[in-house]
Amino acid sequence: MRLGVASYSLRKFSRDKAIEMVKALGTPYVNFKSVHLPYELSATELAEARREIEAAGLQIVGGGVISFDQDSDPDVEKYFAYARAAGMPLITAHAAPALLPRIERFAKQYDIKVAFHNHGPEDKNFPSPYDALKHVRSMDRRMGLCIDIGHTVRTGTDVVRAIADAGPRLLDMHAKDLRDLTAKGSQCIVGEGAIPIAAILEQLETIGYRGYVNLEYEIDVDDPLPGMKQSFAYMRGALAGLDAARHRPHS
Repeated sequence: MRLGVASYSLRKFSRDKAIEMVKALGTPYVNFKSVHLPYELSATELAEARREIEAAGLQIVGGGVISFDQDSDPDVEKYFAYARAAGMPLITAHAAPALLPRIERFAKQYDIKVAFHNHGPEDKNFPSPYDALKHVRSMDRRMGLCIDIGHTVRTGTDVVRAIADAGPRLLDMHAKDLRDLTAKGSQCIVGEGAIPIAAILEQLETIGYRGYVNLEYEIDVDDPLPGMKQSFAYMRGALAGLDAARHRPHS
């Protein structure tokens, strides 16, 4: 189980500063938002940025959330070309269901995974993971889900069950916590809210999840690091607890 960072958490900071902050969290894994790797960069500039990121000891595990807005080959392919140039093995995506067959074609062509992100009750395409799962279930194995646990619980969905039902289609995850499972504005440090973090991590281990659990910390935008450090400490503690329980001899 690998804990990483969604760079959207550090959206107020330059790429150089964001790299420093991720290093302070003690994880190498980052899913980069376009604020830190702009779509407008040329393939050469993206390759150079990738070298800088990797030289700092970090690993680009994906990009996004990327919104696919237009149902045409050039508009879909430009994001795959961007992802390839930046060294992203996965795109965390948002799209209307009608675009999925076209996206699938490029996912195969570029051999890049696409994880569809659910955005809660306000999302007209994929409010809950199940809304995306029913579309990707029969598609190429590179097509799957990014379960955002905060948005998921706000739809009234049992997030632990959704992880089990997604199984191998779960390709990515955004972790956060809410004090009130119905209120987007109640986001808090992971472990201080009502989302069952330990049960989520346990279910991920049960399904043999091989992706990343990326902290998407959307509060304290001007000074996110203290809360992010506490969130990581809580998640690492929960994982250590699961590990200890698994290796405890039966009495």
